[in-house]
Amino acid sequence: MNQMSRMETDMEPGAEAAMATAIRVLAMDAVEAANSGHPGAPMGMADVAAVLFNRFITVDPADDRWPDRDRFVMSAGHGSMLVYAINHMLGYDDMPMAQLRRFRQLGARTAGHPEYGHAKGIEVTTGPLGQGIATAVGMALAERILNARFGDDLVDHHTYVICGDGCLMEGISHEAIDLAGHQQLGRLIVLWDDNRITIDGGTDLSTSTDQMARFAASGWHVQAVDGHDRQAVAVAIAAARDDARPSMIACRTVIGFGAPNKQGSHDVHGAPLGAAEIAAARQHLGWPHPPFDLPQDITGAWRAIAARGAQARAAWQDRLAASPHKAAFAAAMAAPDAGALRRAIGDHSARMIAERPKLATRKASELALEVVNATLPNTIGGSADLTGSNNTRTKGMTAVTASDRAGRYVHYGIREHAMAAAMNGMALHGGLLPYGGTFLAFSDYSRPAIRLGALMGVPVVHVMTHDSIGLGEDGPTHQPVEQVAALRAMPNLLVLRPADAVETAEAWEIALTQTATPSVLCLSRQSLPLLRDSADANLTRQGAYLLRDPGLRDVTLIATGSEVEIALAAADLLAGQGVRAAVVSAPCFELFAARPMAERDALLGTAPRIGVEALVRQGWDGLFLRPGDGFVGMAGFGASAPAADLYRHFGITAECVADLATQIIRGK
Repeated sequence: MNQMSRMETDMEPGAEAAMATAIRVLAMDAVEAANSGHPGAPMGMADVAAVLFNRFITVDPADDRWPDRDRFVMSAGHGSMLVYAINHMLGYDDMPMAQLRRFRQLGARTAGHPEYGHAKGIEVTTGPLGQGIATAVGMALAERILNARFGDDLVDHHTYVICGDGCLMEGISHEAIDLAGHQQLGRLIVLWDDNRITIDGGTDLSTSTDQMARFAASGWHVQAVDGHDRQAVAVAIAAARDDARPSMIACRTVIGFGAPNKQGSHDVHGAPLGAAEIAAARQHLGWPHPPFDLPQDITGAWRAIAARGAQARAAWQDRLAASPHKAAFAAAMAAPDAGALRRAIGDHSARMIAERPKLATRKASELALEVVNATLPNTIGGSADLTGSNNTRTKGMTAVTASDRAGRYVHYGIREHAMAAAMNGMALHGGLLPYGGTFLAFSDYSRPAIRLGALMGVPVVHVMTHDSIGLGEDGPTHQPVEQVAALRAMPNLLVLRPADAVETAEAWEIALTQTATPSVLCLSRQSLPLLRDSADANLTRQGAYLLRDPGLRDVTLIATGSEVEIALAAADLLAGQGVRAAVVSAPCFELFAARPMAERDALLGTAPRIGVEALVRQGWDGLFLRPGDGFVGMAGFGASAPAADLYRHFGITAECVADLATQIIRGK
């Protein structure tokens, strides 16, 4: 309902041309001032961007979080000056000309690539090519899901993407394009900067793919236009908006358009034009103004777009105020009800303690999700074709399909990377709490999107099952060994490896109440006993806690996940030898590291320590282990065999832990 197509515009053609020229000169001047950056893409796509914003996009810089705004994603993130130039001219209050003058400088909002949260009007962090288009698929999917729930009056907008050749070469683009076509995301429009230039030279050096045929094969509506023919671009966008399929418009452009001696060459892709070429470009473009100086009429034309958006937002607010969905919509857009979730998880954990089931934590996760999904109506689950193994679909969840958006479960297909990026997009869009599952070994496939989620501070939940050699016969290709250490190395990511059904439920509560941090839940295939005796407090939130306290201790055994059971058994063996062993469960290293040093020292004590985890040791030292402390775990890849045989073969047993403890104590 907020769309205001301006195909019939009373604006003089020359004025829109000047709006595009303003993008070009701001881009080349900012890159020159920084002596760093990429002027080619902003200059080449300036005409397309001017038409897109002037005639189609609806945003209001006065409220950059307005839920029903159009989303604009610069997937070719190296062309960030196109975004900053537009946002300055639209009138975002945090993007004065001073920010453009400080492009790529320390502390400036105008970072080398667009960064979500650093400035208003930036919907997603881009730069790693292909991530933007894949994240936009999640945004477009979220729009359709919420439209099904709340109707056109409240949710009715488009997601527009500018991507380049590099975005389409990256493998994630294939996953995302396929998923979008299958879901028939007609509100997604991709504008391909078809300039046929890469850093090394022409695209014919490395690709001969017919991109239009590729998109068409995935169920997209495709068109080709001259990207410098603004009316042709407008006609193509209008046609895309009228088609029920996602659309790709191949915009044939000249990279660095307007720089008379360098345009069309890879030399203009990622380097300043130089003073002489900028002077020539000014003359060629008919732009007599000095750097960073915009004529009032051009600024006024861009501000008219913002005024149009303000009117659309006001009309939307009136519809929201009169809508019977007002309260539900507000609840969906708000943070989860942490109190209700805590009470529900607490009741569930109490039942687990009373019943004391022996469950794989992937199954314990499913039971916890039954509670979560009943408590939080805007969770949206999914799996990369491993639903029955990840246990991510709870009773009553129906699939989100192209013909029925009312469901709460997405079949992402075997597309781990696109799944992680799409979940980022859904979370960025707002209104949904996404979680999705795959095997932990395949976190390597989704890692770049997980990393961007951590960088952006997007609270997505990644459910990673089959978390160790305990998965057994599938062998080392599917047995994660180093993945948890790699995930723990990532800033702003919670990695939770619960030991039983109670810790698993607590992990879900923690993950779903994060406001600016994604989480990874590492869950076992093999069954584990219930270890906890109380759920009065969420002990997992401490990161590590004392599970068995012998009073004075001779050794401290620290374990995570499925190995906590082994540590407890080792403590029993040691007790039979007169050795007092404390057992610490450490489900989340990141939460433990955030506690004051005095608390950490008090928990771990001064006695020798042994870490127990069926993974590599990296990440343990310094936080839990000191020089001279021991570790029982993996030193290489796994093997194909039943889980119990593998634990014995690799020496991850209670007996091995007890023997190492005895050796260390005697060697003191």
